[in-house]
Amino acid sequence: MEKEKQQEIIFKLSMFEQQMNQMQEQMEAVEKGINDLSSLGFGLDDIKNGVGREILSPLGKGIFVRAKLASDDLTVDIGQGNFVKKSIPETKEIINEQTKKLISVKKEMGDNLERISKEMTRTLEEFRKASE
Repeated sequence: MEKEKQQEIIFKLSMFEQQMNQMQEQMEAVEKGINDLSSLGFGLDDIKNGVGREILSPLGKGIFVRAKLASDDLTVDIGQGNFVKKSIPETKEIINEQTKKLISVKKEMGDNLERISKEMTRTLEEFRKASE
């Protein structure tokens, strides 16, 4: 096998490996997003009909304050700094839609990962045949 051809195949394999690693990291981030949304949904169930109850409200980065729930109306960030009032069921519907989108993205990423894996396998076969 020509040295140039060998180097080209090795370069391709390296690129495939990098793409697969990046895709796996992205899939992990999407999975974390799905889990976070799921936890948020459970948290909303906890405050339903909880007006007057004391809760721990996050201030950020693991810091919480005790607060009394004055209302079960929620203020939801709908993007670009826009906030709207939503009920718990309306907010849960938003969460469900976001979860569906993330699951769809995760499936697409899995399909891409599989495609890259097949291309990598074909390239390895090409390398083996050319080496014989």
